[in-house]
Amino acid sequence: NLGRVKGTVTEDNVPGEGVIFFDIRFSAYLGMSEMKFLINIEAQKSSDPKKLGYHLENRVIFYLARMISAQKQTEFYHSDYDSLKPVRSIWICMDSGDDGDLIEEIGLGRRTVFGNSSKEHHINLMKGIMVHVRSAENRQTSKNILINMLEQLLSGMDLDEKKRILTEEYGMLMTAELEGRMRTMCNLSEDLIERAASKAIKEGMAKGIEQEIEQEIKQGI
Repeated sequence: NLGRVKGTVTEDNVPGEGVIFFDIRFSAYLGMSEMKFLINIEAQKSSDPKKLGYHLENRVIFYLARMISAQKQTEFYHSDYDSLKPVRSIWICMDSGDDGDLIEEIGLGRRTVFGNSSKEHHINLMKGIMVHVRSAENRQTSKNILINMLEQLLSGMDLDEKKRILTEEYGMLMTAELEGRMRTMCNLSEDLIERAASKAIKEGMAKGIEQEIEQEIKQGI
């Protein structure tokens, strides 16, 4: 039922908190209880703190916090904090090594540090999910169905083969809209492959130059 999922604007501007831009943001209703979730999905080329200049986990927490604070005067009013909607921020990280296929979860925890707690209210409002997919083409098939699907979609195989896999292996109905989005993903994967190839060429050239210099030094030139 597509009516249960509704896209929302990607720009978020909260007075006094600045502006951030989400890649994808939508609301979804789950189950017979019609519980509403606010969901954000981000595509992340690297999760390496050395490349980013920060730890990605901190950014995930910031996005979750913004999705909570932005609900004031939209999802709840005054002090009706029980009307807060659960938020989920899902990050697709695309730079894992050969054995780096994993899914991590970041959320609120509750721990009694003194006394006997009888409170049963679960803290489930904020949850971040980091999905790590591998970029190597010669990787083994992941045992996780989501990671396996994403890795195939981001691989260098042609569009027709990807459409066949989605239809036959994952039971997806191929529509014109889905095919258009797959073309976008193919362009993204080709861009990633070209960048990786370019990096390999540059590293190979640097190594070749280094070896040539070493050879000349040995020959006394």
